[in-house]
Parts: sequence; structure tokens; C-alpha cells
Amino acid sequence: MPANTEHVELRAADGQELGAYVAWPARQPTAGLVVIQEIFGVNAHIRRVTDSFAKDGFLAIAPALFDRIEKGVELGYEGSDAARARSFIPRLDMEKAMLDVEAAVQYAAKSTGAKVGAVGYCLGGTLGWLAATRLPVQAAVGYYGGRIINYVHEQPRCPVMLHFGTQDQHIRKADVDKIETARPEIEVFWYDAGHGFNCDARASFNPGAAALARERSLAFLRQNLIKR
Repeated sequence: MPANTEHVELRAADGQELGAYVAWPARQPTAGLVVIQEIFGVNAHIRRVTDSFAKDGFLAIAPALFDRIEKGVELGYEGSDAARARSFIPRLDMEKAMLDVEAAVQYAAKSTGAKVGAVGYCLGGTLGWLAATRLPVQAAVGYYGGRIINYVHEQPRCPVMLHFGTQDQHIRKADVDKIETARPEIEVFWYDAGHGFNCDARASFNPGAAALARERSLAFLRQNLIKR
């Protein structure tokens, strides 16, 4: 476990209040990092991911993006939980979700006085891209963000790294190719894995791909967020 974890309340620019899970490192944070959830809420897996980045020296914060719809959403990956998770997709307002991500960025910046990055998974992968194009973050990482193609016209304001699986049935390779063509300055990595390959609670978990993607992401975040 990191040195300390807590649940905090954030206030977005439109006045919306939302919860967030925060993990503090054992020593002074080297930077801030917003961990952006999948469609399953800030569940045990996302908390573990947040904890893992705190162990690596970041103040890591995972905002509860579904709080605008329903408080305290934590879902599993199978059966009725998976169906319920999918039901949130059409109800989520992406513009308002970005206000919530922004509130987490501001919390991390104020708490650390350092640079802030973002890392997102699935839904969060797309929101991580939007953080790079719209918010004051200094680096962004996106895992299998299926809707990035819808926002590829937006220019990133910071370095971006993206991860995709060649066996992903939810994201077309042609769409990722278009992203690479439109934004040749970003780093894109492919893995022999399916959607959700980073999540150890999913059947699609691929330990080798997850480890390599995290190694690359951590090096990228440190390079762009930590003062030399």
C-alpha cells in the first residue's frame, strides 16, 4: 500500500460535487497524476492502479466520474455488473466529465505544486486524450480509448502515449491508423492482447502486455512530469 489513501470531495467548475480516491506516496510527491476510470467506476481495480502510481512517487487521484449520475458506482466485469456498466455510457456527458477531470487536475496541482499528468483506461483512455487537448496537463497516457477517433481533430498540448491491443474487438485498427496519421507526434504502441488487457480482474488480462505498457507509461510520465 502507499503511505496514505483517502476519499476526498471535489467541486467542478459548474458546481458539481464528486468524490475521488487519492493515494499519497511515502515521500514528497514527485508529480501529480489523475487516474481516469473505465466504465466500471472507481472500483477495486482502479484503486489498485492508483495505489501503484503512488508507490512510484506520484500523488495519484481517481475522480468518480459517474457521481453526476449515481454516487459510489463500483462494478465488476461480468454478468449483470457488466451490463449495468454499459448502461452508463449513453448517460455520461463527456463535456461535464471533463469538468470533473479538470477538478482532479486542479487538486493534484494544488496538493503537489508540481506538474500533473493523466492516465486513463477504456472510457478513461478517451478522456485522457481530451485532457491532453483541453486541460493543463503536461503528459497523458491512454489505454484502449475507443472514442479517441471522434476527437482526433483536437490538437494535444502535451506529449501523449497510447496503448492498443491487436485482438481488441471494440476498436478498429483503421481508426488507430487514422489517429497515427493525423497525429504523428504521439507515441502509439500495439500489444498482442485484447481490450482491457491491463486489468487483472478481467478475463482479457494479459500480464506480459500489462507489464510492458506500464513500464513504458511510467518512463514516459517520469520523463515529462518530473523536474530534472
